[in-house]
Amino acid sequence: MTRSILATTTFLTAALAGGLAHAAEVTPARGTWDSGWFNTEIYIAAIEALGHTVNEPVTLDDAVRYQALSQRDADFSVMEWFPLFNERFSAFDELEQVGYVIRGGAREGYLIDKATADAHGIDNIADLADPEISALFDRSGNGIADMVACPPGWDCGVVIDHHMSEFGLEGSIDLISAAYDAAMADVIAAKQAGESVLFYTWTPNWVLGELVPGEDVVWLEVPHSTLPEAQSALIGQTAISGVVGCASDPCELGFPANDIRPVAHSDFLDENPDIRRLFEVMELSLDPVAEQNVRMRAGEDTPADITRHAREWIEANQAQFDAWIAEARAAVD
Repeated sequence: MTRSILATTTFLTAALAGGLAHAAEVTPARGTWDSGWFNTEIYIAAIEALGHTVNEPVTLDDAVRYQALSQRDADFSVMEWFPLFNERFSAFDELEQVGYVIRGGAREGYLIDKATADAHGIDNIADLADPEISALFDRSGNGIADMVACPPGWDCGVVIDHHMSEFGLEGSIDLISAAYDAAMADVIAAKQAGESVLFYTWTPNWVLGELVPGEDVVWLEVPHSTLPEAQSALIGQTAISGVVGCASDPCELGFPANDIRPVAHSDFLDENPDIRRLFEVMELSLDPVAEQNVRMRAGEDTPADITRHAREWIEANQAQFDAWIAEARAAVD
């Protein structure tokens, strides 16, 4: 299904000025976590402004998404985390990483409520090996901490499982792998009721708009840098500077900082040099994505809302957007 005609005169004018001789019908892929759907909509608008027809995005789990991109059942995704997806990406020689959506700002880690951290001096995930500390976060009645983790099939789960084993926490933390947003809504309600809470999250995401690091929650460090074998080259690169709400600076989060990057099939990029160039020059920042995620959490979460959020961001940054389009168009002029 193709999308509706561009909503503003600016976009339509840009598309006509670019010429349609090279126009393609493009199908975006996107991940199942909606915190990146805003980014996808901004990139869709840019590709439309170049004169291409863009179909509705297909929402796919990680493994299926990479297969779809490799088979050209989908053309691109701008929700790819690296180094988190290094192993998955390396299996497909025909795919390319091109440019950056958000450079180095995507973080992951473990957090607890600040009140419990302050009352018990907890600043490291290994503190939960103490049965008395673990029991503080028990919400199921079995005496063991409950932690919201990754949904099944997400690559972050491989790192979490490695940490649980490496730090001897498999008998101290029960991982909750249900639907993430619903599980985190339960965590937020528990926090507001004065209960101790423990969870994994990433940035950008709506969660840290509601549970603010340094005010409501704190990041937990890990005892030392350790990663699964596929990411072993990144051991020693998991201490991140400037993390608000962490006891140390740099903060040993246990996860390397990730770049969010576009991925597409090499043939697609060769056939559409303007889109390749767009991916090379276009780049967003973390703050507007986090702000938009909070708006989604507040109820502005329909497909029309997310598209509107993207349009509003473009209108507020029109000069930059137009410069990206002009540079991308020059690749085919």
